[in-house]
Amino acid sequence: MDNIRSVKGTKDLLPHDTIHWREVENIIHQFMAVHGYGEIRTPVFEDTKLFHRGIGKDTDIVSKEMYSWTDQGGDNLTLRPELTAPVVRAYIQHQMGTLRPLNRLYYIDSLFRRERPQKGRQREFHQFGIEAIGSPHPEQDAEVITMAYKIYETFGIKGLSVKINSIGSAEIREPYLATLRDALNSVKSALCNTCQNRIDKNALRLFDCKNPACQEILDKNAPFIFDHITDNDRSHFGRVTAILDEMGIPYDHDRKLVRGLDYYTHTTFEITSSTLGAQDALCGGGRYDKLVEELGGKSTPAVGFAAGMERLFIAFGDDGEHEHSLADIYFLTLGEKATQKGFVLAEEIREKHGVSVVSETLQRSMKAQMREANRLGVQFVVILGDNELEKGIAVVKNMDSSEQEEIPLDKLSDHFMVDGQE
Repeated sequence: MDNIRSVKGTKDLLPHDTIHWREVENIIHQFMAVHGYGEIRTPVFEDTKLFHRGIGKDTDIVSKEMYSWTDQGGDNLTLRPELTAPVVRAYIQHQMGTLRPLNRLYYIDSLFRRERPQKGRQREFHQFGIEAIGSPHPEQDAEVITMAYKIYETFGIKGLSVKINSIGSAEIREPYLATLRDALNSVKSALCNTCQNRIDKNALRLFDCKNPACQEILDKNAPFIFDHITDNDRSHFGRVTAILDEMGIPYDHDRKLVRGLDYYTHTTFEITSSTLGAQDALCGGGRYDKLVEELGGKSTPAVGFAAGMERLFIAFGDDGEHEHSLADIYFLTLGEKATQKGFVLAEEIREKHGVSVVSETLQRSMKAQMREANRLGVQFVVILGDNELEKGIAVVKNMDSSEQEEIPLDKLSDHFMVDGQE
């Protein structure tokens, strides 16, 4: 019988992986807390209409990549492919706008898109991000961009770059798109098939094309949306960049930067790292002042960003597959009486100091147990056998220095400090 394997585009996180993930997640939680953002968690699946209305039915995500099905009750459901629309749905459903005028929210969660799997991009993937719902002002944009930049600095990521642009208010979108289509119709046949389809369905996504030939055609023929925004839009953008200047956040004004989802307005931005190579994006975001209203709520401005966890681990120079210490102390016990006593002593140490202690349950030889202690990466091994029981002591071995000392059993729990150090 064939073994059942994980589905293509998914990945198991084993104990040595999850330790690394928890370390990163804890830093994110702490970072968000000191900035006044509260965590929100939404269901893993939603009504399919949420993404049709929120993201746009002509986007690649909705038209090609979503995992959708009809359940036994006839409801059309979708595994969430992104988190902004679900967060906004929750904001509306729970009338969060009536609780406070500005809601600062963040998330760390899993998402699902049926894309071609590649390094840093799986079909089940993970993102963290923030949504600030309630402020129309440029200082909120600047706060979000600053936080995105600073969190990568906190992680020590090198080669950071911020790209920023404005795609203006929603009112200028259709007139600009008409101008863009007119400008490109004469060269449409020279574009790749994907871009030819996008001209009519989702023309802003043309600027996301990775084909160098298409980008060269756009450079020569396509008008920039920034040149079509209103004076008020320019004023908003100027205020955002002025605050970034004051905050010391380096940025480049990239007039080709657009966000392909229908809900974006005004400020758009991306953060990249030169450590990632050609696929250099770490996170992206922007303002979406019309989304709350489009999903049935009152007209409410909002801005946020989403960042890939897998991309973050690649920027670290790894994908989380490190051997980390899985425990602080290992009880190496030989014989039934020693094993029983070891269980009692191990629990005393856990309760008193909160450190991680592993007890032997496989009745292995001393040599095999010592190999296990090395594999776990513990700092201390407590050796307890019949001879030690008779003497009323345990032998404590420091795995860093290889030094050993005999500790009375009634003093053993006091031998270890709270952090597992002597």
